[in-house]
Amino acid sequence: MIKVNTSILEGKKHIHFIGIGGSGMYPLAQILHAKGYYLTGSDNNETETLDAVRKMGIPVYLGQRAENIEGADLIVHTAAIMADNPELIASKASGVPVLERSELLGIVTSWYENAICVSGTHGKTTTTSMITQILHTEGIDISAFIGGKLPCIGGSGKAGSSDILVCEACEFVDTFLKLYPDTSVILNIDADHLDYFGTLDNIIASFRKFAEKTSKTLIVNADDANTMKAVAGIENKNIITFGTSSSCDYYPANINRPSGTQAKYELMHKGEKLCDVTINVPGEHNILNSVAAAAAAHSAGASPEFITKGLEEFGGAKRRFEIIGKKNDITVADDYAHHPAELTVTLNAAMQMGYKNVWAVFQPFTFSRTSMLLDDFAKALSIPDKVVLTNIMGSREKNTYNIFTKDLADKIDGCIYFDKEKKAVQTNECKQADFDTVTDYLCEHAAPGDLIITLGCGDVYKVAKAVYNKLK
Repeated sequence: MIKVNTSILEGKKHIHFIGIGGSGMYPLAQILHAKGYYLTGSDNNETETLDAVRKMGIPVYLGQRAENIEGADLIVHTAAIMADNPELIASKASGVPVLERSELLGIVTSWYENAICVSGTHGKTTTTSMITQILHTEGIDISAFIGGKLPCIGGSGKAGSSDILVCEACEFVDTFLKLYPDTSVILNIDADHLDYFGTLDNIIASFRKFAEKTSKTLIVNADDANTMKAVAGIENKNIITFGTSSSCDYYPANINRPSGTQAKYELMHKGEKLCDVTINVPGEHNILNSVAAAAAAHSAGASPEFITKGLEEFGGAKRRFEIIGKKNDITVADDYAHHPAELTVTLNAAMQMGYKNVWAVFQPFTFSRTSMLLDDFAKALSIPDKVVLTNIMGSREKNTYNIFTKDLADKIDGCIYFDKEKKAVQTNECKQADFDTVTDYLCEHAAPGDLIITLGCGDVYKVAKAVYNKLK
């Protein structure tokens, strides 16, 4: 089991964050800043997150250089920072303790009596946000660490005074094994990050370690065979099940869908009605996410009244089927989906919402995932009416897989991408397709009644905002 030195922050005053604009760094910065630590940070690109960091009074350096770490007595970096990064090299040579982001998050979870850690291949951010919304609406002064922005807490993190932390727990390179969960939610287990895990069995084994590390309660998806395999035979834990069957501890009954973006159901607990629930986020998957969130919030002390109120007020986390706006009767949305299973549920939901055409604008993320799940991506991206692809965002990887956008586009009928002359094509190897080109194409070809939804965990959200601004 992975061990983290939880005492390493003792006596530390100045913490420097390399890559402070990252989705996993910003909420940590919020919590530590609220706890009284002096923070500095650096990043390579201007983003809305960096603006938010600066508004907290945290100095941020644009560009990563050795001198940025001056004065720090603890340095934190994201997993995406390459080994040859000059700031990271200087940090490791400085003699100052250096932590990877997930190690610091592990330490933070150890500070709380009830750290609710939400895991699963899909749905973590939405479910973590739903739990946070319910408990916040109840008036419990929780702390939170979310992989997306939640309007009710004004960001992706919150430092509260209670003993409850709601925390997203990511399985990537086993980072969730560095956490100290008191209550764990396992939403589902699917084949992902195969460049690290190798096989689905290895992923299941890691989730089992995560479950075994949980000190009190496991809240698990009884509909998901891989999840149930991971927790089979585990003892000395309070195991709570959720799912669609009446055999589960928590399940939805009498589901009604007044519209494509709304669902109503009766939340059942051990065969008895607990409360009525209305959710205002689309997709079948979000019904189950909301049941999981209700189960976790209820076990943490939320009342049925505020489960109802919190879920009804939840309008989605940022980048989770987020409606950017509507102009000229064209709706523009953005979603974080970057795995075939996520694309499938998101695009199926979009296709059921009554739009004339659904335009899916997808930015593949990492060469390894694109290569290993190529056919699954092609199948998912065959769901919408129109598909536009950008280049693959390699992130932390080099293209040793010799995989290109063309390889995916060739498997999708009518798929659009761009050649070196920036012409929309369905043949020839894809060259760098800048977002301006994609934006121009969408604005020229989308029609009234259409939905344009950008998809991916990179920076493709910039296209959604650019399209909306150009239409506006």
